[in-house]
Amino acid sequence: MRNALLEALDSTVRSMVSGKDVAVAFSGGLDSGVIATLCKRYARCVKLYTVGVEGSYDVRESEELAKVLDMEWVHIPIDEHSLIDCLSDMISITGTVDPIVLSFEVPLMYILSRVEEDTILTGQGADEVFLGYSKYVGLTGDDLERQVSEDFDKLFSVTRVHECAMADHFGKTVLCPYLDATVRSQVSKIPLMELVPSQDVRKVPLREVAIALGHPEI
Repeated sequence: MRNALLEALDSTVRSMVSGKDVAVAFSGGLDSGVIATLCKRYARCVKLYTVGVEGSYDVRESEELAKVLDMEWVHIPIDEHSLIDCLSDMISITGTVDPIVLSFEVPLMYILSRVEEDTILTGQGADEVFLGYSKYVGLTGDDLERQVSEDFDKLFSVTRVHECAMADHFGKTVLCPYLDATVRSQVSKIPLMELVPSQDVRKVPLREVAIALGHPEI
């Protein structure tokens, strides 16, 4: 089962990036770490971009993991002035005023407005597909299915619409391998109880993919 999931992710990323110069929105975590590793196999050139305040956790972790993966890493710093401009531009471009959506989309907005690459890959959707959110811990049965369904509805009707509007504005393409139909089909074959997160461990199948790729440190 895990080999089939790895093959699905591998095939999906290959079709998205083969022979291209690509950017990866990189947090230094599991989701973007797996995507970066697969991009390295097939893209002509890959750069990892991390958006964050100097010295923040994500910035430190991303720089360290990029070294382990032996990939080019770029830090895009956030400061108060540029953040205000980013939010103002994002509202103007997308019409979004929901502060939660805006806050989560800040890093992608910084990347889209600054990178040379036309193709950007993200780990978007991994938490919905692999049940990675902390709010899923302790949910079972209908309650879990209802919450996951609501999150997918918001992802496609709000978040992805917002991201596509930003990408179109900058003439870029944002791709989300975890949302590919082939990948989701493979995940759907994994028994639900193997996906349900605990307080200690989440997204176990994706962690196993990282190990199979030879990078358990991801």
